[in-house]
Amino acid sequence: MPASGVSAAAIAARLSAVGLSARVEEHDRYTSVEAELPESLSAESWREALEVVAEANRFGLVATSLNGRTLWAVVRKAVPTTGDVGGPSHQR
Repeated sequence: MPASGVSAAAIAARLSAVGLSARVEEHDRYTSVEAELPESLSAESWREALEVVAEANRFGLVATSLNGRTLWAVVRKAVPTTGDVGGPSHQR
């Protein structure tokens, strides 16, 4: 599992500890975590949830009248580094 997946799994586990049901999804460049928020969430639980998602590269909240509220976080995958493929040491 890539490091982003490990970080996202840790975020999901901590959100679950707060009482939220979290799901993790792998994407090409990042791993995402989403959790549906109940109508009533204590101020303490809000603080804990925000502290958790603040560890991600990006996070936010989507709120709609149809789907309720979803807290999300994104952990970027490391970009692989490559050498100068066509540089002086390139052999054919």
